[in-house]
Amino acid sequence: MSEVKIAAETRTEFGKGAARRIRRDNKVPGVLYGHGSDPLHLTLPGHELLLALRTPNVLIALDIDGKTNELAIPKAVQRDPLKGFLEHVDLQLVKRGETVTVEIPVHAEGELAPGGNLLEHVLNALPVEAEATHIPESVTVSVEGLAAGDSILAKDIELPKGTKLAVEDDTVVLQVLAAQAEEAAEGAEAEGEDVAEA
Repeated sequence: MSEVKIAAETRTEFGKGAARRIRRDNKVPGVLYGHGSDPLHLTLPGHELLLALRTPNVLIALDIDGKTNELAIPKAVQRDPLKGFLEHVDLQLVKRGETVTVEIPVHAEGELAPGGNLLEHVLNALPVEAEATHIPESVTVSVEGLAAGDSILAKDIELPKGTKLAVEDDTVVLQVLAAQAEEAAEGAEAEGEDVAEA
């Protein structure tokens, strides 16, 4: 996993007015917390942060006021619901060698068995424990040939070395549903309407 270096500044102004001023300067207000230390309020460069957050669980090397360097991972990101720009970010302090619990995206590849089956992502992201500087970006699962009623459990997913599940082994991650069941139900409803009309 790559580290992204970002220069941050501590901030002393709080509240909506201060946050608006920060965002007007194309910056993002944030909070860094963890390891029992007091939360540190930061201002981060908006464009650099936006690019960094394109990678899930990105490891951010913060240069704070040019004095201290800290490692952090994003824990909560607030975006404007209409325009999508960053409004606020919560960062969790991490140390090299430390194990953290994060959620990594699950990608499915392959073709389901013929028959118009549907793949349902019960979990879009898989909770795992990994070393803070070696968090996998995602996991890919083969669904090749799976038929209706088949499912993939958390324990069936091959994780990168050094990564462990942070959910029960028998948690359903993906399942295959039969599309025909829906069509049959609609057909039965249509027949019911015909009877009602007669």
